[in-house]
Formats: sequence, structure tokens, C-alpha cells
Amino acid sequence: MNILLEILYLFIFPGFLFILGFGLFAEYMDRKIYARIQRRVGPPFLQPLADTIKLMAKEDFVPEKADKLILTLVPIFSLAAVIAAFLYIPVVSANSLYSFEGDLIVALYLLMIPTLALFLGGWYSGNIFGQEGGMRVASLLFSYEIPFFLALLVPALISGTWDMTGIVLYMNNHWLVFPFIFLGFVIAVISLQGKLERLPFDIPEAETEIVAGPLAEFSGRRLALLRLARDAEMVVGAGLIAVVFLGGPEPLISIEPHYISWIIGALVFLLKTLFVIFLLILMKSAVARIRVDQMVNFTYKWLIPLSLLQMLLVIVVRFGGWLP
Repeated sequence: MNILLEILYLFIFPGFLFILGFGLFAEYMDRKIYARIQRRVGPPFLQPLADTIKLMAKEDFVPEKADKLILTLVPIFSLAAVIAAFLYIPVVSANSLYSFEGDLIVALYLLMIPTLALFLGGWYSGNIFGQEGGMRVASLLFSYEIPFFLALLVPALISGTWDMTGIVLYMNNHWLVFPFIFLGFVIAVISLQGKLERLPFDIPEAETEIVAGPLAEFSGRRLALLRLARDAEMVVGAGLIAVVFLGGPEPLISIEPHYISWIIGALVFLLKTLFVIFLLILMKSAVARIRVDQMVNFTYKWLIPLSLLQMLLVIVVRFGGWLP
């Protein structure tokens, strides 16, 4: 029975099929809301799925100067790392199947792999635009990763545990602490936007400047997998923020029997995750692309100092006995 449960967890819910389906829905939501804000109709509901199937059926071409092995492994490692990170996130209750002390750090580490893989893909593409995009990815890596890590460690500090299960339970039992970590929540959302390379931080893939950046020589199945990995990364990143800052899947009241509680918990998790994705879409719709130097200056002058200030505030509140 435990083996069947693990298979269900890994491949159906909340595993491989669920994260891919949720990622495609997030892409549809992103494109539809973005279009409506611009007073356009936007795509039909199944357009992201149709685009994926179309890319899967197209010719998978690798340039002569590119490293075929690297271009093959980059999409696989990117998607695998994102799905592995999602398995540690509580989805239906405070406990995930693979919960342990320090799973937050492991999830953050796994979410950094797609960025490193994208850099390698661009660098070994044999295309000058791909290499330039790869260098932009590498130069911006430590701009958004540092505040993203620091912001997500704030709930861990205030709850006194690196286990996402412990953080979820603490946040639901002490939800009045949210005003003390609100700044960290804002920083995490902004940093996730940069991590996903979405407007105004889509510098590595600036189509008007360097074609598609590190994706310039990806096509067919490889490009489809990379797009799926990006959609899944948006869902996982938003879900991670929803878990550590907003209490994750745990409802504020206890419900019996357990299977009803799990269903409600999953719905609560989905709503909180979609709320974070909605904030990302609003940010994308409200601003224009910035330059590389502006991104670095913004991160090191504002996001990182504010992240450290938030951590200092949490330490003072926690150990000063001021928690509500």
C-alpha cells in the first residue's frame, strides 16, 4: 500500500502529471490576464497544451557548432529539478511525503538548477545570441538568488525550524506574525519574478535585443521541455512562497474526516499559489524591461539590504518576546 501511495504521489498527484497540468494552466492564466489588461482577447484555454504538442512534433534541430549532449541534458535536468523540488512542498496537508528537517534548503537548491542549466545551454549553443543570453543568466544569477534565499529563510527564522511542515504549522497557529514578515513576502515575490526572467527582468531572453537569448538554438522537444520546466518553476516557486509565508494547505480550522481535510487543504494550497502567480502577472503587466546594470543595482541597493533588515527585524521580534 505504501508503494502504491508513493507511485501515486510521484506520478499523478501531486507529482509529475499534476505539476505539468498546473504549469500549463498557470501559463494560460498568465497569457490570458496579461492580454486582458492590454485589452486583447488572449489565447483559448487549451492553447498552452496545443503549443506544447506542436513543439513536440516539430523537428529537433541541433546546430553543427552546438554541443548536442549539453542541449539534450539541459531541458531534462531543468524539468527534473523543478519536479523534485515540488515533492518536498506540502500540498494537501502540513506534511509532505518526503518531509524532513532542512527540506526548505533542499527545495531552494533544486530551484537553482534550472538557472545553471539554462546558462550551460546558452553557452554551448554555438550561437552568439545564445552565448550572450547565457552570460546574462550567469551575471544575474546572484542578483535575484540571494534576496530570494534570504526572504524565504525569514519564516524559518521566526518559526525556529528549517522544515516546511513546521513552518506551515507555526504560521497557521501564529498567523498574526504575518505583518512582521510582510516585507520578506514582497521581496520573495519580486525575486521570484527575476528568477523566472519575466518582465521587467526578462533580460536574458530579450527578443528585441538578442533574439531568444539562451533559447536561440533550442527547438522541437528540447524547447517544449524547457517551456514546461519554466511553467512548472513558476508554479513551484509560487507554491513555495504560499507555503512558507501564507500557511500552505492547512485551513484555519480542523475538519473531519481526513480525506475531506486533504481535499480542502489542496484547494487552499491552489488558491494561495494562484494568488502569488496573480501578483507575478500584475508585476509583468505594469512595468517594462530594465537593463542588466539596473537589475544588479536594484538588487544590491534595495532587495538584499531590505532582506537583511527583514531578518534582523524577525530576530529582534522572536528573541525579544514580542511575538503576538
